Amino acid sequence: MAPYLESVKSFADVPITDAGVDTAAFLEAADGLVGLFDLFESAAFVIVQNDIKGNIAKVRARFLTNPEANGTLELLVENEKGEKKRIATEGLMWLLRGLSFTCKGLQHTQADAKTELTDAFTKSYEATLKQYHNFVVKGAFSLAMKACPYRAGFYAKLAADSTGGPSITSERLNEDLDKWLAALSQIVARLEAFYEKGGHNKGF
Repeated sequence: MAPYLESVKSFADVPITDAGVDTAAFLEAADGLVGLFDLFESAAFVIVQNDIKGNIAKVRARFLTNPEANGTLELLVENEKGEKKRIATEGLMWLLRGLSFTCKGLQHTQADAKTELTDAFTKSYEATLKQYHNFVVKGAFSLAMKACPYRAGFYAKLAADSTGGPSITSERLNEDLDKWLAALSQIVARLEAFYEKGGHNKGF
């Protein structure tokens, strides 16, 4: 095994072509992001994980009906456009919001080493998901934000080798994490623009 970010698919390794973002690779990388929250070791974050997992499942179910035709996220959405229930299209839209929330939270901590995860994710939540949530869900997410681990402990777990080998250096971790987040941010921005331009977010 290896440090966490080296053990999962990186968003930096998700192919992007003229046809769009590779669906299979994107879903694999999203699975890796879900596992990241296991390092928080907080039951309060189950709501965040389950939300992202559920939306990954909706997109993957659609993809598997015809992997070739749904080879990119853009093609998958376009192929579902004429259907009455656009389950995968809505699922991907919410998945992107969850990924954006996670990405921005970690970017806040990367931008300032003094910023604790609680503050970083609270700030990210207010800028991403909060506007879409009702009172009950806002309360659940607020509880999750307060349950974030200390930054130092979380980063130590990210750097650790799960088999007991030496941890990677903070410089290496920051380099890997910045690369991972930059690629994720690029994919989210690309798909958000695609949704907006094509009107795929209408009706949800």
